Amino acid sequence: MNLAHLFDQDLVASVLRSLIPILLAALGGMLCSRVGIFNIGLEGIILIGAFGAVAGSYFTTNGIVGVLVGMVSGALFSLILGYGSIYRGGDPIVLAIAMNLLAIGITSFLIYSVFGVQGVFKHADIIGIPTWKIPLLSDIPYLGQLFSLSPLGYLALILVPVIWVVLFRSPLGLRLRGVGERPLAAATLGISPQRYQLSTVVVSGALAGLGGAQLAIGNVQQFSENMSAGRGWIAVVAVMLAHSHPVGVLGAALLFGFTDAFGFRLQSFGLPQQLTDSIPYVVTLVALVAMSVRLRRKRFAESKVA
Repeated sequence: MNLAHLFDQDLVASVLRSLIPILLAALGGMLCSRVGIFNIGLEGIILIGAFGAVAGSYFTTNGIVGVLVGMVSGALFSLILGYGSIYRGGDPIVLAIAMNLLAIGITSFLIYSVFGVQGVFKHADIIGIPTWKIPLLSDIPYLGQLFSLSPLGYLALILVPVIWVVLFRSPLGLRLRGVGERPLAAATLGISPQRYQLSTVVVSGALAGLGGAQLAIGNVQQFSENMSAGRGWIAVVAVMLAHSHPVGVLGAALLFGFTDAFGFRLQSFGLPQQLTDSIPYVVTLVALVAMSVRLRRKRFAESKVA
């Protein structure tokens, strides 16, 4: 195995392609967590966004329209979680699991009823998202890949500092965090927790829908059944590992994006696909175990002090 061929510029590009869908979904999940709603329905929303993006791009032969349809599809689908948990008192975990199952079933049904195929739909009329290269900067070895992304790639990276500023340096962020941490206190100040929570859930769905659009018409130009392939669950773990902090979410998403791309690269060196495909999920489990051990040690130390 030639390590020079393993860690080359193509690997950097693959990491970024794997990173963007996870990062967009994880940022949406992080916002939900900040307002007190734990969104584990990201897997289903990504899948719905991917189907919407492919359908929009195919019927209009326009990639931008595909992105918008994917975003709107994710936002509308997230209303199941928002309305059901906020206004009807449903358990958000149960609702989100139902959303994930519904997304798998409804996209499998629609791919056949709309496109007349099963499994995978690929067509020349599906227009992908273009790559925007920044002159000179995109020619820098390795780092130049950061300046050769799709519009959604740039958006995902820009959103990290933007969301940090909004959450921790703006009145809106103070209200959002107040709604999540002290909803009754926020209500006494004239803030509607339900309105802020529902709006945040919809924004979260839009971001996860954009992640699905990047996956379906950015990374590839096709839709396949269950093509989210666990990325939504990985995004949920990224939110947990980062403790709902945007910079931490970026770091966690980058870790999982690297393992996904690295596993795919190992296939070219003869490793079985079943083994390489499992690498991101093994890393996810290890990260969860490490986080659990750390929390237990912290609680044990606090109990001794008390």
